[in-house]
Amino acid sequence: MIAKTPTPPYYAVIFSSVRTSVVDGYVEMAERMLELAQQQKGFLGAESARNNLGITVSYWQNLESIANWKKNIEHQMAQCYGREKWYSAYKTRIALVERDYGFGDVTD
Repeated sequence: MIAKTPTPPYYAVIFSSVRTSVVDGYVEMAERMLELAQQQKGFLGAESARNNLGITVSYWQNLESIANWKKNIEHQMAQCYGREKWYSAYKTRIALVERDYGFGDVTD
């Protein structure tokens, strides 16, 4: 689903990844990370899609919120597992959203 975000400005963390063939624990960890992120101060929403390339975009109120999420112990553990077994490559980008617009019903 398309995340319902506030009026800009806000930040987007774009996580692009290529998976390995290892699946053990991945879905559960991904679900836990979304659940945990939703509890973080400054979290605004997230969207995710996967085909050959996975892309998850999470939206945040400010850079401090993003930094605090990166420091979260469970998130750090998930990052470690990702590097060790679930991803053959990934890239994280942080961008300031200055403008957004859309069409249709946007629901979380």
